[in-house]
Amino acid sequence: MTFSRLIGRILLVLFTVFVLYQLWLFAHVVWWKYYNPSGTAFMTQQRDVLQQKDAEADLQHQWVPYDQISPSLKRALVASEDAKFLAHEGFDWEGMQTAWEKNMKKGRIAAGGSTISQQLAKNLFLSGQRSYLRKLEEAAITLMLEAVMDKRRIFEIYLNVIEWGNGVFGAEAAARHYFNTSAAKLGAAQSAKLAAMVPNPRYYDKNRNARGLVRKAAIIERRMRYADIP
Repeated sequence: MTFSRLIGRILLVLFTVFVLYQLWLFAHVVWWKYYNPSGTAFMTQQRDVLQQKDAEADLQHQWVPYDQISPSLKRALVASEDAKFLAHEGFDWEGMQTAWEKNMKKGRIAAGGSTISQQLAKNLFLSGQRSYLRKLEEAAITLMLEAVMDKRRIFEIYLNVIEWGNGVFGAEAAARHYFNTSAAKLGAAQSAKLAAMVPNPRYYDKNRNARGLVRKAAIIERRMRYADIP
């Protein structure tokens, strides 16, 4: 076999593996349109971290339907994470341009400009490592989510799986962990504080009265009235 034919076969195998992986991802997205995911890549990763210190450790997580989550929390998350959630098709191009310019100035990936759909794609399948290759895969999964699911279903899954603290995932677990209440009963101020925690939840779990957190929560609470939700 010539060297060029060997390279051709290797490339064909790699392409086949890539296509099969994308089909595997797409099949999961279709399944989750109708059935709730039992976990995510982020959950598995954090469970492993916790169990390295304590073999009996487990995550705090409880799925609740969309209509059992406070509208205040939904508005707070849209206001803080993705104000154009209902208008875009998965990507906020203006936000991504701003993030790109910020990354160029810093010489590293410091901001992602991710929408709620992109964040969900990352949480469901990918690691927390930041790289341009991971962003490309995140974009592909985002397209799948937007093609298969409506905004309400995307948001319902997002609300139930995002990380909110050290081993804390989803709105119900977060409400009980921080405020000893249910996700349905969260008020405006509580919701704004939870939304402010999303970018760095493990840090804010340990520093719940950090000055930056309080300031950001106040800004989010003022913006909530303008947020449109599914």
